[in-house]
Amino acid sequence: MWRWISGLMLLWCGYGAAVCPVWSQAKADKEITALSNQIKGWDDSYWKQGVSEVSDEVYDQLNARLAQWQRCFGQESAGSGLPALVGNVPHPVAHTGVRKIASKEALREWMLARHNLWVQPKVDGVAVTLIYRNGTLSQAISRGDGIKGEDWTAQVRSIPAVPARIKGALGNSVLQGELFLLRDNHIQQQMGGMNARAKVAGAMMRQTDRTLLSQIGIFIWAWPDGPHSMQQRLVELSAAGFDLTARFTLAVHSVDDVARQRAQWLTAPLPFVTDGIVVRSENEPAGERWLPGDGSWVAAWKYTPVAQVAEVRGIQFAVGRTGKISVMAALEPIRLDDKRVQRVSLGSVGRWQRLDIAPGDHVMVSLAGQGIPRFDKVVWRGADRQKPQPPVSHFHSLTCFYASPECLEQFIARLSWLSSKQGLNIKGLGESGWRALHQAHRFEHIFSWLQLSREQLSATPGFSAARGLALWHSFNLVREQPFIRWITAMGIPMTKAALSASGADSWHAMRKRNSADWQTLPGTGAEKARQIIHWLQDSQVNALAAWLAEQHINGF
Repeated sequence: MWRWISGLMLLWCGYGAAVCPVWSQAKADKEITALSNQIKGWDDSYWKQGVSEVSDEVYDQLNARLAQWQRCFGQESAGSGLPALVGNVPHPVAHTGVRKIASKEALREWMLARHNLWVQPKVDGVAVTLIYRNGTLSQAISRGDGIKGEDWTAQVRSIPAVPARIKGALGNSVLQGELFLLRDNHIQQQMGGMNARAKVAGAMMRQTDRTLLSQIGIFIWAWPDGPHSMQQRLVELSAAGFDLTARFTLAVHSVDDVARQRAQWLTAPLPFVTDGIVVRSENEPAGERWLPGDGSWVAAWKYTPVAQVAEVRGIQFAVGRTGKISVMAALEPIRLDDKRVQRVSLGSVGRWQRLDIAPGDHVMVSLAGQGIPRFDKVVWRGADRQKPQPPVSHFHSLTCFYASPECLEQFIARLSWLSSKQGLNIKGLGESGWRALHQAHRFEHIFSWLQLSREQLSATPGFSAARGLALWHSFNLVREQPFIRWITAMGIPMTKAALSASGADSWHAMRKRNSADWQTLPGTGAEKARQIIHWLQDSQVNALAAWLAEQHINGF
């Protein structure tokens, strides 16, 4: 049921304004049928066997995508997505679900009309109703459709975390809560969801997995018709053995309070997996008035997913500075953290072919270190797949030091490397800047920019006078860079450690070394020594060295 609810909420919140694909009706029918059959297969495994073949995040996003396609092409949805195993045991009090709030500002608006507010972590598990009669757990019911569910009494009685007998005010009560996978110091930001929800659902439906049942906890988030005061509810719940609720239910007075607590729980070690926070008012209506989808006194603000499913819109090829062809997937725009991501690297042509990715496929993308988009895996391959042919490359590590129409991409890649931190570290000048300079001034080779005047730089289309002047100063300062920086910028096939150990301070001294000399350096074997000598003897490289000598560059 959580799959159904979360899928609908994701559809409601995230896909309402999605752009419809430009497909013929025949192609749309083919793609919709294929994805619908796949989701049905996942549903059968999940609901009938308790086995999750795909993560909850992937399932939710692809299910929402299917509904979007069905709307776009005028197809009736195959149904609400409800599984066959909804159950026929009525809940004494209906499960309302929670409204999803998309932003801090939206939550602020929601909170303005409500009072006596409390925040809880949105524990990621499966919902359950617990019914206590005369101090004994008499029944446990799965959420189902919110009105009726499955009888989970036998399984829940095997969960040590759920008290079998209680005293006091809860002796005759109806409780609603979350069965979750117990975790030891789970840090959500670092560890993610770990498919915890599916593991719990699987254990409940298999019924015989006593080992996993012993690893399940309970978080009570609602006590319909309980004490009016939230503080009193928390005291009574703790006394009955439901102590997590009191530990993780905190009073809040402003949206800033909520935002701070949300950020803290994202990075703090917790005993459960979470996917956001829930804000609730202690002012609740009588339980007889609760209805699915009508919980106006409770709202959820979920965490931004650490990974998103994106459709591949196209496959692009680029020639790098060494002549190798790299592959990029052009994506439908998605948001990861605070970044808008529209493409992701797939690596070399060989890796792309092994991954078997075509336009129309859906891939999981996350952020790696320093916020760089990272391809994680293919989650769905379209029914009609047409992959482009990669270009035939005639380029290698000793081509395109000099400009020509066929060399443009490798030439620009060499310039971008040259100005990077690994090269000459020319700040504020990347690929787009080099393209503008080359288009305006038609460089002969990768160092032609050294002869540009202040007036030429300031007059470059797209460059302000101030930027042109700053760049002219940067180019002049670059002339004083040490010799090792210059040969690194030229692309010598040596590691930074080997270059530093070589003590090289002039072009003449480097040319005098033989293979044995090079092999004394760290990480330099016979093959690497051969590559270095071949590079030093190349005619284009030597022509550039001679030109740099004319410019009185250090070491040449």
